[in-house]
Amino acid sequence: MKSTFRFSERPKFENPSLIVGWEQDNGKLSPKVIEYLNKKLKSKSFCEIEPMDFFSLAGVVIENDVAQFPEGKFYYSQRNDLVIFKSNEPRFERYRFLNAIADLAQSYCKIKELYTISATSAPIAHTSPRRIFAAFNQHQISESLRGYGLKDLNWQGPPAISSYLLWVAKNRGIPGVSLWPEIPFYLAAGEDFQAIKLTLSFLDKKFNLGLDLAELDEEIRIQNINIDRLKEEDSEINKLIGMLESELTLSEAEQVELTMKVTELLEKKG
Repeated sequence: MKSTFRFSERPKFENPSLIVGWEQDNGKLSPKVIEYLNKKLKSKSFCEIEPMDFFSLAGVVIENDVAQFPEGKFYYSQRNDLVIFKSNEPRFERYRFLNAIADLAQSYCKIKELYTISATSAPIAHTSPRRIFAAFNQHQISESLRGYGLKDLNWQGPPAISSYLLWVAKNRGIPGVSLWPEIPFYLAAGEDFQAIKLTLSFLDKKFNLGLDLAELDEEIRIQNINIDRLKEEDSEINKLIGMLESELTLSEAEQVELTMKVTELLEKKG
């Protein structure tokens, strides 16, 4: 553990819950949720994973003239009894990386449960209500979350990193749930503030955080206005979004057209 982790302080824990989010996610959902939590809860970083064994340090991303190095950091909010982990997805030795997370969470933090957050792209309109799909690794945690409006996840395809972490947790006897909020496919390259708010609302209710989400309401309002203006300017976009609102299926070409035009619009507004 000493060679894998670098501690900046050593807080004491009493059976907190662990929330895990990944830096790369559809609609920037996972990193935005984690950033919002850390800001509102005044969470402090206490430990990070040494990157050398897990990440490629070549071709570092530059954003706003600042190099974005890959990292995996643990934060804590003792007032709310939470540990939060935010990380890039590892390029190498994924199994060792996920086991390292579980090692620290279980042996040092003594967590009682695990929550992962990853968005799933869906063929819905931005005006449609969002849902949170969920996969559980134990029947007990599934039962404990009845009444929170979570939908059972039915997925066919290669497992995502959150699914692997859920499996690692199961093998260690850690109850876990993987949360998959849905976002409209044409917002996947941008931000979906409605899904971000929905996810934070779930966490707020589950952990009694007392979050003020009013600023997200304003972001949702502005984004909807911008898309409405695009619909007024472009009859084809108006038709395609109308089809989604009527639960009609778009062709692949129509999906690409809608995604490109909405992404271009939101990038200009951003």
